[in-house]
Amino acid sequence: MIRRRFIRISSLGAAGVFFGGSLPMLTGCMKNHDSMEDMMMGEPVPVTEGSFTDALSFPGIQSNNASLVAQPTSGGLYNGNKLAGYGYQSNGILGPTLKFNSGESLSVNVQNNLPEATNIHWHGLAAPADMDGHPTALIQSGASFNYFFPVNQRASLYWYHPHPDKKTGEHVFKGLAGLMVVNDPEEAALNLPSGSDEILLVIQDKRIMADSINYSPTDSEIMTGYMGEFVFVNGVYAPFHTVSTKQYRVRMLNGSNARVYNLALSNGAAFSIIGSDGGLLPSSETVNSVLLGPGERVDLIVDFRNNTVNDEVFLISKTFDGGDVQGTQEFKIMKFVVTLQESDSFVLPSTLSFITFLNESAATKTRSFDISNPHGMGHGGHITGSGHNIGGKTFDATRIDEYITAGDIEVWTFDNSMGGEPHPMHLHGQPFQILDRTNGSGTIQPHEKGLKDTVNVMPKEIVRVIVPFGSLLGTFVFHCHNLEHEDDGMMLQYQMS
Repeated sequence: MIRRRFIRISSLGAAGVFFGGSLPMLTGCMKNHDSMEDMMMGEPVPVTEGSFTDALSFPGIQSNNASLVAQPTSGGLYNGNKLAGYGYQSNGILGPTLKFNSGESLSVNVQNNLPEATNIHWHGLAAPADMDGHPTALIQSGASFNYFFPVNQRASLYWYHPHPDKKTGEHVFKGLAGLMVVNDPEEAALNLPSGSDEILLVIQDKRIMADSINYSPTDSEIMTGYMGEFVFVNGVYAPFHTVSTKQYRVRMLNGSNARVYNLALSNGAAFSIIGSDGGLLPSSETVNSVLLGPGERVDLIVDFRNNTVNDEVFLISKTFDGGDVQGTQEFKIMKFVVTLQESDSFVLPSTLSFITFLNESAATKTRSFDISNPHGMGHGGHITGSGHNIGGKTFDATRIDEYITAGDIEVWTFDNSMGGEPHPMHLHGQPFQILDRTNGSGTIQPHEKGLKDTVNVMPKEIVRVIVPFGSLLGTFVFHCHNLEHEDDGMMLQYQMS
């Protein structure tokens, strides 16, 4: 993918072309559209539903002293056929699920058998700067690297994926990703559904060409994010999974490059949200849907006790107001088939977890970041060298954009008030809490009432978060987790000292 290739000023006149005193119009790259606006904004990519006849599969589990091999491979399942892509193990896209106890040390050796450099970012974990998977800290082709650091995190569902500059989108889309589960005594004491009653799901959309996962975004797809027609769960296209008439803990990652999902059940049944990115919420909240942006996770209790044997319930994505290309279609993702009548004695505790919520009066500094990127414009309407930026700046590994004092508490504002696309903003190394939303829903959503590492900032919204910076020193990044936006330059660096 070639960065910064979208913005081209039309040569119609020495001073450019203006319409009613507006900023210069920019040329796009999509053909056969009726207007410049269409060319710049792209189009929705409709999802093609499958037959839901292939069984859901689950990646293997590894614990400490794990070994991952990034490699071209054939894996996944698409209409009964395996696909050529990338994986962390032979004969499979996605990697094993890594399980740790809080307080243990992560030790994972990564061998790079790809024809190009890669690395791993431990999304959600507070990893030291030299272990975090900085976009320039690469494992060259044929080389290996051992990641080693203590996992001092709350119990939650985290994930790992490559993070090389300009190549993150391609590597993740082709299959390089995996889940991490961290356990701790607070969560264990709740006796939540476990074993076969705990279902871990990675939801991703893919494009397929000649039995291969195809990654070839056009310029307009770099602007919107690369979306696929086929939705996979745990590497299987349109799968089914059998359940009994009881309650399940269902933990989900939106592992897609760009697609946002408005998750719900096809029968309209409510479910309970018990946690998100950074672990359990203080108490559960009952909802009928949850909007999940790329990189976000959600922890649910799904109740099948009111169903009968042979019932079929689909996990679906409902329509939503997602800006220029998102949320235009309702579609099915996977099918649950009730096959067994079974009693269930689990009672969801009224209190789940204790979280110290921060008041913004504790903040010593505030920072504001313009992430609107209206048609490739930067801060103040200035044309930038890239279609995506933060405050008019794009990623430069030689430049530190923000200097942070370790231990400080800060308020960060992500301003998408002039934008037409969702921007899931992810901060490396530091969990945060959401203070408020302006415009859009105007409220903090149920799954956002805990610790987060990624916040989905919808079109026209302004979101403020409060960040309690820890003691990890060094250089980290923060960026949009629409991976095409990130690769296109929507990423900056902060230095902790």
